[in-house]
Amino acid sequence: MSLHLQRDLDQLKKEILQLGSMVETAINNAILALNDRRPELAENVFSEEILIDEKEVLIEEDCLKILALHQPVAVDLRFIVVVLKVNNDLERMGDFAVNVAKRAVFLSSQNPIPYPPEFTDKMSKSIRTMVHNSLDALVKLDVDLARNVIAMDDVVDDVNRQMYVELQALMENDSSTIERAIGLLSTSRYLERIADLATNIAEDVIFMVEGEVVRHQTGC
Repeated sequence: MSLHLQRDLDQLKKEILQLGSMVETAINNAILALNDRRPELAENVFSEEILIDEKEVLIEEDCLKILALHQPVAVDLRFIVVVLKVNNDLERMGDFAVNVAKRAVFLSSQNPIPYPPEFTDKMSKSIRTMVHNSLDALVKLDVDLARNVIAMDDVVDDVNRQMYVELQALMENDSSTIERAIGLLSTSRYLERIADLATNIAEDVIFMVEGEVVRHQTGC
């Protein structure tokens, strides 16, 4: 590998980690705005999303430049392909964080309704952990950590299903809760999608390290 290629790859790694940190902050603020009924934190998410979009475009341009200038192969090529995919997944996480923040603003202005405690406890904690650990696995090229992230997705899916069951029953019993319940259900779905994207990153780490495609497989 040439020194110029190594330098560009090292810089690319720094850029994707910076983007990951920005997205983590946006997700954490969105979850806090929702769970703690703090709409002022939602404004931070809206500002962060603009910076996330700008960084995503920059990283994509850098990847294309490296491909054109150095024509990397093997492991280096896999790394760039993974960065392109992770870059897109992180940008989408930022979009979902914005959606959660918007719902948080609405819900904070309404009287609260009952919902499963696992939503604010288990689901929020799992998503934060999945996002952080998927990026940690990318940095450390840690396949075991990546597989743990994939396994955690089941926890989030279970809570999301529980939300639908209990809030559907609530809406059937009390029509005045429909708008708030729909807001919570859409929020649960956005958070579930963030977990799916963290899972995608973990799967991409396994591909980068082992050359194995584990997406759409079970028992990873």
